[in-house]
Amino acid sequence: MTPQSESNTDKAGGKAEYIPVSLERFPEVDSLLGRLGLGAYDTDTLTSLVGRNDNWSGTTTTGAQVFVKKLEDTTAAQNFRRITVFEELAAKRRSPRLRTPALLGADPEHHLVAFELLPDVATGSELAADDAFDEGLCRQAAQALAAIHQLPADQAAIDTSPHPLPPLGGLRGLSMDYFVERSFAEIETWQLLQNDAQVIEALHDLRESEQTAVLCPIHADVRLDQFLVNGSTLYMTDFEEFRLGDPARDIGGFIGEWLFKAIHGIPKSISDVADFGHTATHDEIIAHGVAELARLRPLMSAFWNSYLHAAKPSGRHVSGLATRSAAFAGWHMIDRMIAHAVHSVRLSPAHRAAAGIGRTILLSPSDFTATLGLEGKGAA
Repeated sequence: MTPQSESNTDKAGGKAEYIPVSLERFPEVDSLLGRLGLGAYDTDTLTSLVGRNDNWSGTTTTGAQVFVKKLEDTTAAQNFRRITVFEELAAKRRSPRLRTPALLGADPEHHLVAFELLPDVATGSELAADDAFDEGLCRQAAQALAAIHQLPADQAAIDTSPHPLPPLGGLRGLSMDYFVERSFAEIETWQLLQNDAQVIEALHDLRESEQTAVLCPIHADVRLDQFLVNGSTLYMTDFEEFRLGDPARDIGGFIGEWLFKAIHGIPKSISDVADFGHTATHDEIIAHGVAELARLRPLMSAFWNSYLHAAKPSGRHVSGLATRSAAFAGWHMIDRMIAHAVHSVRLSPAHRAAAGIGRTILLSPSDFTATLGLEGKGAA
């Protein structure tokens, strides 16, 4: 049994990490479960998944399987509202293409949300690490995102604030308080970005293009670990960033995950064919990177064509959508480097390489739409 997605680690893939857990400091959790008629957690079944928010998974005294998350930090109230607004809008337009764990109840005072605990699931990241996230699952992911993008754009309820990423303010400079609290790897990352005039211009252009796009409800934080798979059925989770935005942000996030996987697959690809102790040349690294991307391109193409088929954007919007999606995929590589730096002393060569490739795509996204599978007419 695997809890709902909650990991905030920066991994190319791998198994979820669980920790011992207690409810001693959080009586409000069992209080919520009691009000919902679910009893209290059986502490012998209780586990937690490492992540940015406290969370609990287990069986209650009434036999219910429940996942509870307590939203943390200064954004807890906004994140709580985004989750509940998504649930309200999704309930108005039920779609068989969009499967999510059922929301059982919520506590606005303590920013708690309780969901059904899906049995026997794996995250998309875990499956991708085992090369088990196939074209069929990519199509389901595309259909789920298309269903989100077609939800009612109720501007009286939905968050219309700009997404905080890319963080344009940080490209100009960092506050002293922020600077002294950062790791060396984070300072190293910001130094790279702040000294790159072309990237700064491209990120400003991306934010401007986002504002001129046809906006719709979006997930706004698409990563493979936001997908849960039970058998052959895919579920989408974690709507803390749900808002009105550019659908290309979601598409680019999904494509960027596979681009990142291709880059991180280069060392293994080389080691599988090279003698022990062999030092790869630049040409070998490029060749293996191209091969890894070609191997994963059918997954990206299946996703894109299924999205076009489900969302049915008008013809005049498709080209711009593909280009903006490629740009967001490029940004995703840089975002991965920033996320990695938070937990690191120094930047790894792999994350530098990923960010470098992301930079190339970000500067000229229209040149890479075909490479990233963002072509086709949606006949899927």
